[in-house]
Amino acid sequence: MIRLTVNGVMKQYDGDPAMPLLWYLRDLLELTGTKFGCGAGLCGACTVHLDGKAIRSCQTAMSGAAGKRVTTIEGLSVGGDHPLQNSWRTVNVPQCGYCQSGQIMQAAALLAEKPKPTDREIEGAMQGNICRCGTYERIRQAIKLVAGVKA
Repeated sequence: MIRLTVNGVMKQYDGDPAMPLLWYLRDLLELTGTKFGCGAGLCGACTVHLDGKAIRSCQTAMSGAAGKRVTTIEGLSVGGDHPLQNSWRTVNVPQCGYCQSGQIMQAAALLAEKPKPTDREIEGAMQGNICRCGTYERIRQAIKLVAGVKA
């Protein structure tokens, strides 16, 4: 039996410990804000927080989440009004929007670690999150808006 906390709620899982966390979140808990992208941990669409750190849920086995806290985009803010979510709307970041939950989760982990990141730190942290629409400049602006640094 695997026990973990998802968005502040204690959960139990009694299935295959090798199953990716992504499928547990999407298929069993119906938390579909976390997206399947490449399945190889390369695109960042499936980014969630595991004990506060950004991880790729498609590459994290359920056994690796045992006893840990998982936060998905749904758990970042119940009302969808986390400062990053608000800045995403203010800057009008999304086009298709598919990658944006992973982008926001990656940015939230960055700002938790470095509240006033430099351009270089933003680029380094966000490097593994791919946006097919190319909204990278708006993503950077939205992060800087929340950080209170000059855009």
